[in-house]
Amino acid sequence: MKQVPKLTLEDARLMMAAAEKKALEIGVDMDIAIVDDGGNLLLFQRMDNARVTSITIAIDKAYTAGAARKSTRDYGNVSGPGQPAFGINSAIQGRFMIFAGGLPIFVDGHPVGGIGCSSGSPDQDEEVAQAGIDALLDAL
Repeated sequence: MKQVPKLTLEDARLMMAAAEKKALEIGVDMDIAIVDDGGNLLLFQRMDNARVTSITIAIDKAYTAGAARKSTRDYGNVSGPGQPAFGINSAIQGRFMIFAGGLPIFVDGHPVGGIGCSSGSPDQDEEVAQAGIDALLDAL
């Protein structure tokens, strides 16, 4: 039987704290979502001045990255007209995100989940998500 690592609520809390710290450092309140390897929500946080319209976007970025095991930026790069994944953003009742800010989480090569951030620029969203992943990997 294959044994694989699983993301726990404590792991998600550690990631959330690091992501929030990074968001504060760059001065952008964020909506931050963390999901397990099946795209199921483990933890969500909306910072005080994060955009209300970004709540669902952050959750769906995390879902896409965690369940599809690929960054939402990567999907955005291949989903324009004439590209191999054109129209993928309409998949799964529109939950499939193609905006940067959703990153898959891998531990020892195994997919364990995803983190999605929204409210900043695409690069800011991704930077905050990466801070959460880095904190998890540093703690292991």
